[in-house]
Amino acid sequence: MSPEGADPLTATAAKPAGRPVAPAAPKRPKLLRQYELIEKVRSYDPTADEALLNRAYVYAMRMHGSQKRASGDPYFAHPIEVAGILTDYRLDTSTIVTALLHDVIEDCPVTPDDIRELFGEEIAELVVGVTKLSQLELTSEHTRQAENLRKFILAISRDVRVLLVKLADRLHNMRTLQYIKSPAKRERIARETLDIYAPLARSIGCHRICSELEELAFEHLNPVARDAIGRRLETLRHDQGGAVALVSGEIAAKLEAAGIPARVFGREKHPYSIWRKLQRKSIGFSQLSDIYAFRVIVDTEEDCYRALGVIHRAWPSVPERFKDFISTPKRNNYRSLHTTVVGPKGMRIEMQIRTEAMDRVAEEGVAAHWRYKETSYGFDAEHQAAAGGRDPLVNLRHLVQVLEHGGDVEELVEHAKLEMYLDQVFVFTPKGRLVSLPRGAMPLDFAYAVHTDVGDTCIGVKINGELKPLRTILQNGDVVEVVRGAKPVVPPDWRSLTVTGRARSAIRRHIRQTEREEFVRLGLATVDQTFERAGKARKDVSLRPALERFAAAGEDELFEAVGRGRVSPTQVLDVIFPGLKAAEREAASAVRRIEDGKAARLYVRGSGLTPGVSLHFGACCTPVPGDRIVGILEPDGGGLTVHTIDCETLEAFEDREELWRDLQWTPEAERNTVTLSKLTATIRNAPGVLGQACTVIGEAGGNIVNLRMHRRQSDFFDVDFDVEVKDAKHLTHIAAALRANPSIETVDRAKG
Repeated sequence: MSPEGADPLTATAAKPAGRPVAPAAPKRPKLLRQYELIEKVRSYDPTADEALLNRAYVYAMRMHGSQKRASGDPYFAHPIEVAGILTDYRLDTSTIVTALLHDVIEDCPVTPDDIRELFGEEIAELVVGVTKLSQLELTSEHTRQAENLRKFILAISRDVRVLLVKLADRLHNMRTLQYIKSPAKRERIARETLDIYAPLARSIGCHRICSELEELAFEHLNPVARDAIGRRLETLRHDQGGAVALVSGEIAAKLEAAGIPARVFGREKHPYSIWRKLQRKSIGFSQLSDIYAFRVIVDTEEDCYRALGVIHRAWPSVPERFKDFISTPKRNNYRSLHTTVVGPKGMRIEMQIRTEAMDRVAEEGVAAHWRYKETSYGFDAEHQAAAGGRDPLVNLRHLVQVLEHGGDVEELVEHAKLEMYLDQVFVFTPKGRLVSLPRGAMPLDFAYAVHTDVGDTCIGVKINGELKPLRTILQNGDVVEVVRGAKPVVPPDWRSLTVTGRARSAIRRHIRQTEREEFVRLGLATVDQTFERAGKARKDVSLRPALERFAAAGEDELFEAVGRGRVSPTQVLDVIFPGLKAAEREAASAVRRIEDGKAARLYVRGSGLTPGVSLHFGACCTPVPGDRIVGILEPDGGGLTVHTIDCETLEAFEDREELWRDLQWTPEAERNTVTLSKLTATIRNAPGVLGQACTVIGEAGGNIVNLRMHRRQSDFFDVDFDVEVKDAKHLTHIAAALRANPSIETVDRAKG
């Protein structure tokens, strides 16, 4: 894949499917020499400080000295390559110098004061912003990464160049990831890239970097699925390559006849982009209509709308497939017109219409705004504003507010992913103010986006003039009015009514104190259950050794730590009974299935779970940890039934608000448990295909408990799979893996 992240129509075929091993090592690029790096910088900034660049280049080589990378290359090759990546984006001299020096504090006997003395305050601050806290002694690898993310977000909220250097650093590390021998380490780095760094790149509009990071991570995390998609794309290129060229020419001819100069070209979607769509939508590969997208590049913003009119007059548009991101840009400043039409030969065509300037911002994001202003070269905020853009870091600064609300570093990671991953929806205040929110946002997200006090005092909402429940999903164009009370009232179950990190952290700040008792109760029950499975009784022993080991002031504090997931009940058992037999310990830590019964309360919490009320999991939708869930209080003492928020059964209770209860999964539900869920697949009726489907589920980590075949016909048949999975993400992964198989037409999860 090219550094630009594009998949041209002439791309080489994907490698055959095989075992998930490290990808073959590519040919190593030639190391960028000192004079070559300086020439690249001076090609776009003739005023660059050549002496400073030379000094940084030599200093990095001298400090890293004989250090080697996993590939066997000299370590100093890495910062030089990172600097080379950033010259492709035409960044200023200070940023290039920072790239050359970004690892010297972490890996060499160099201090921030040394950098400050040799290279100045600005570069020292940038280098410190990028440097990881490798010397920080923390309790776990996960906590160390979370603390690094906390520091990193604080740094990039002040200067976007810190983020650009870090993204280039991660990009070069991913390009050479195959040289790391440990499969577990490769997987951890690839997962971190996909979860944190690619969304960060997308949040500031750097599509080229984001796409390449996603593709490289996908290649390491799921090579079998990537190769399967690659083979399908190869077949499409063979079958439709001529049609793509024909369509491009016909679009260009229509625009030329209307007097609109334009460049038109077709682009193939990346394998990871296709994989994500297979995960999100219950469709097979053959049903994807936008494998190829066509880009129309015109001279002016007015020409964008003129070109749209020409295209819509020439071919019928597909309803509800038009989006105007020029008048309302995305949060990362992406601007373009999107439309889908039924084009020549009945081919469904997705189009993006934009100017050259919009195209550069779409590919390079915030880096597109580096230019000369008066006598200096650097980021031009006025140019960005003139192009219709907003502050590229405004979304990430919301995370700084999460920091101010306190909480665990793991909680910060969760909120960071929420802020970075979700797409957006536009709604309005009653006075016409535009508010941008993540797609799937609800009224409380809106209230906290307006102001924290508005969220804290919210007691209801009017959407388009009508009173609506707080669980209503907001749609584009909604006018939202918050009904406020006199005093702040924040129920614990409000957390399930929000998706933004800003809203969730504010709610958590209010309820942190009130929920402690619940976590103590949960931790106590979990410890008792673990002791019981090991054949021990808590009341017969003293917990003092565990209090000392986990630095807890008392038993309640220990139980709270267990309830919150900071300490596992098995760890408590090991401290109290250090000589525990292997069989006893295995019984205590065995994987547990989440199911109806007395233990069900270990996994679900929220309103309505009063003593004496039995708890059941809906067989209609088979909720699993990670799903958004609600409870329905059954009449005649039937207990409380847990459903997914999109279960079709809930339609029967729409007018019975008094029966609804807001619920959440506990940390215990997401730890060492499995849940039974149901998938229905439509499979081609051919020898060995059912076996392929079972193999795919097994390779994805699912355990098939039962399967049923029905509606068997000459060409297709349906199969219901009862599968044990860890959580909703695991279930989605299995469904997507099935959809990537060419013999499987559709895969759906039971929803009622």
